[in-house]
Amino acid sequence: MTHSKSLPSKSESPPQAPQPKPSLVPLLFQLSSVALQQSSRILKTGIQRFQRLNLRDRVVVAGLMGSILSLQMHWIPSFEQSSPFRSAYPPLVMTGGDPYIRALMRTISVSESNDPNPYGLLYGGEYFSDWDRHPDRCIEIVAGPNVGDCTTAAGRYQFITTTWEQMSRLYHPKPAGWLFWQKYTFDPESQDRVTYRWLADPEAWGMDIRAQLKAGQLLPVLRTLSGTWTSLGYGIETNEMTPYLSEMYQRFLKEEKAKAGSNVSTSAPTMQAEVEG
Repeated sequence: MTHSKSLPSKSESPPQAPQPKPSLVPLLFQLSSVALQQSSRILKTGIQRFQRLNLRDRVVVAGLMGSILSLQMHWIPSFEQSSPFRSAYPPLVMTGGDPYIRALMRTISVSESNDPNPYGLLYGGEYFSDWDRHPDRCIEIVAGPNVGDCTTAAGRYQFITTTWEQMSRLYHPKPAGWLFWQKYTFDPESQDRVTYRWLADPEAWGMDIRAQLKAGQLLPVLRTLSGTWTSLGYGIETNEMTPYLSEMYQRFLKEEKAKAGSNVSTSAPTMQAEVEG
């Protein structure tokens, strides 16, 4: 809707030129100088009082200061350690595939298993190293709406055992055994392949996720996936990364497009082509 703009009447005074806003730089500089002067005075006073102490009291004070510094180094986390962001996030182990789906997989991972070693992560922060099958360890939930229950969530995408077995029957690249005795390895590449094929299957979600992402419709995709991965913003729980998922997705998409370069496919790869690739 457009709005017409009325002209000022002759009796109205002409508009005044806006006054320039005062700059904050001089004020900040002045405050910094005052703070520095105060810090210098406090330090000088502390040194003078320390020098008045006898030798025994100096040793005691120095020991206490050393203990305090040690506690700060070992028990007070730095900003880098406590921040949910890192300078780099683990790439996918699998190669090939559509950059939009790959970026989505990394977004799910940063929300579900924000860890330098996501493929071997159990719920709660412990690790496993046997890739022959899903670890199937039920660990007590300590926070959120399901506190007191237990979960078998594991791996980069925090698959619970039943979901992993169900999706593996449909999408696992190399199942071992036959019929009811099939075994589905839980190695990093298999975790990636099963997740990729699941996300790329329009029938599994009632939408073409890749087409939605190419059209810039990330939020409807996250809303659809939140029933499975509950930390994606529309599920029953959130975490420290949930508010930043759109930002992280754009970062990962840029990286995946750069990695794909001129080899970006115009259509999603078939399962056979993906395995051969």
